[in-house]
Amino acid sequence: MRMTKIICTLGPAVDNDVLLKELILGGMDVARLNFSHGTHAEQKVRVDRVKRVREKLNIPVPLLLDTKGPEIRLGKFQMGKVTLKENNIFILVNEDILGTEEKSTISHKELYKDVKVGTKILINDGLVAIEVKKVVDKDIHCIILNGGDISNNKGVNIPETDTHLPAITNQDIEDIKFAIENEFDFIACSFVRKATDVNEVRKILKKYGGQDIRIISKIENREGVNNFDEILKVSDGIMVARGDLGVEIPTEEVPLVQKMIIKKCYNYGKPVITATQMLDSMIVNPRPTRAESSDVANAVYDGTSAIMLSGESAMGKYPIESVKTMVRIAQMADESIDYGSKLAAMKFDTMENITNAISYATCTIALQLNAVSIICATQSGQTARMISRFRASCPIIATTWNPRVQRQLAISWGVTPLLVKAATNVEEMFEIGVKTALDIKLVKTGDIIVITAGGPVGKVGTTNILKVETVGE
Repeated sequence: MRMTKIICTLGPAVDNDVLLKELILGGMDVARLNFSHGTHAEQKVRVDRVKRVREKLNIPVPLLLDTKGPEIRLGKFQMGKVTLKENNIFILVNEDILGTEEKSTISHKELYKDVKVGTKILINDGLVAIEVKKVVDKDIHCIILNGGDISNNKGVNIPETDTHLPAITNQDIEDIKFAIENEFDFIACSFVRKATDVNEVRKILKKYGGQDIRIISKIENREGVNNFDEILKVSDGIMVARGDLGVEIPTEEVPLVQKMIIKKCYNYGKPVITATQMLDSMIVNPRPTRAESSDVANAVYDGTSAIMLSGESAMGKYPIESVKTMVRIAQMADESIDYGSKLAAMKFDTMENITNAISYATCTIALQLNAVSIICATQSGQTARMISRFRASCPIIATTWNPRVQRQLAISWGVTPLLVKAATNVEEMFEIGVKTALDIKLVKTGDIIVITAGGPVGKVGTTNILKVETVGE
């Protein structure tokens, strides 16, 4: 069984009900909308389509809004694109102009304060590199180190440089309000550099009534890596955004940073998403490269909660094939992992709280009894997330009476979230969970299952009950 979750970015390649249905049935667990592209009107059509199709399929696909963040971009060019030639001078200017081969507008109007002679500036994910030779007034004069074609609004990265950008832009605030109005389940915050960035987003969510939306912090620059521990503590999850990260730090560091982030999230019990270029060649080819297959599998072996498709599903020629390929790779990797050894390796002198102790015991007993599944009743989702943290050897069936919690649990490793009616006592809560799992054939009579929940019913944040039973006895 596949335990690792799959996130798909929606875009023109799947902009109809039939293809979206295929994407969901093919294995998409979470729908991502990238607000670096498209208008609110365009994205609203996609949001409504997801809601419509998931309701028909009765599959709780959550919505994730990925903010544009404080990006730096070039402006537009007179002919739509230009070719920059090595050793020529290229000037970044503050005024709004239509660019040429000699100069272009830069979106960050204070950039001239942040750079100095010798600062390297990368354009279009590093395909074009320029170096600062001098700053005249507010214009940055650069020499082209390696040339290439660049088109309108291409992204700009300045590695190892603090660019003093705001944590949240006005566009981000409008996008967050859109997420609240349209009942998104997650917000992925771009270019998070420190814990206060996350706290600022949480304040905005609370201000506009979106405090139940969970925050995924994207790590994509040196400052975010250096401050990762403090960012993790205040975030609800993490995304290893390898695209910008691989430009902002040396590319050879990216695998090490990825492993570090996954391990810390895994130990902390928070979902972690590995993203960018996982099956990149499938944008134009029906099959991945061997390196891409290994990349996906190795992220699973490292313990990632979820893996993500970007351009492959949003604008590629083979969106359905991409998600099905990712499913096959992830499932084979998941099924080859020795979860008993992983659990045994998680040594704790003391547990932080009762919930962690019960969750660890639940996974240990399930392993020892070769249980078919773990059933946990959860009001906030925390019980299921903590059991997921310990990487159980069997599926985790999470029952909840909160539709948003059901959707949010769809991103958690190994969790199958079910919506059930609210119970009045613990025994009824257990009965409802087992009956629901039986009805949809997740368990059958004679199966050994481990059940866990918190009591009394209605008290959030306490998991203090563990029970083992054979279904039907």
